[in-house]
Amino acid sequence: MSLVSVVSVLNYKGGVGKTTITANLGADLAARGYRVLLIDMDPQASLTLSFYAADEFDRAFTSGRTMLHWFQSWLDEQDPVELAEFVVTPPRVNQLVCETGGQLDLIASHLGLIDVDLDLAAFVGGSRFDVSSSGFLWVHRLLADALSEAPFADYDVILIDCAPNFNMVTRTAVVASDHIVIPAKADYLSTLGIDYLRRKLAELVRDYNDAAGAEDIDPDILGVIFTMIQFAAESPIIAVRNYVTQTEQYAVPIFRQMIRESKTLFTSAGERGVPAVLLGGANPNVLAELQQLTDEFIEKIKL
Repeated sequence: MSLVSVVSVLNYKGGVGKTTITANLGADLAARGYRVLLIDMDPQASLTLSFYAADEFDRAFTSGRTMLHWFQSWLDEQDPVELAEFVVTPPRVNQLVCETGGQLDLIASHLGLIDVDLDLAAFVGGSRFDVSSSGFLWVHRLLADALSEAPFADYDVILIDCAPNFNMVTRTAVVASDHIVIPAKADYLSTLGIDYLRRKLAELVRDYNDAAGAEDIDPDILGVIFTMIQFAAESPIIAVRNYVTQTEQYAVPIFRQMIRESKTLFTSAGERGVPAVLLGGANPNVLAELQQLTDEFIEKIKL
């Protein structure tokens, strides 16, 4: 039986550091000797572009080998293609992690994934996601069934970077997941949607389990990770602490470790194709926070 942990990283609001958390957590786990797969399910493809320059993306992924093309192989009445055929191994980051025995693999995204949402929804009665629809379980289980295949059993962790919505593609990720991580900025708009997201997750789990019967899912929320934190005198500013307190009222766990704002570091990391946590000589405070976040993540999922 596979012991791989599948974790979706999502939030309704964009610009909260979702991709930054996914890339750095995955890279740090790989640097510690774990085998990690990252799946980019956000049409913006920011996670993919964290490891491949724009010109490399155009050459390698525009015409194939992305989540778009995998979904299309199921929807366009073609012969479905195994998901494992879409796995790539980004070279620059793996040059840094290979000495530990770790590996970081990726399945890329594509802007056209936006349209796939509409096609998938058509199988489940449109945006209302009709539980009685004959395609409800099939569509929701597409990714879960793919990740249950033998090639994925060799991974320790699979991290899924979801789009900032709760549409059909995101729902397939949730059904495939053991755990959910919610990155959020400590501000009004970012924290406001956390309770709504919690309730939407519970609704999906209920509807899916009603339809599936014995094949229940029960992904747990590992916690909210507060990102882009403003510090004063080496402590988060008072407003941050207020929003953390507000989030605690939603009865969701919160990661102890927060990640401070560092636009220069995270931007340059994307340009190099190597996440910030692996960059030597970078801001030591940020690196320590990213590494401590990985420690906490390992503890929570019992790696």
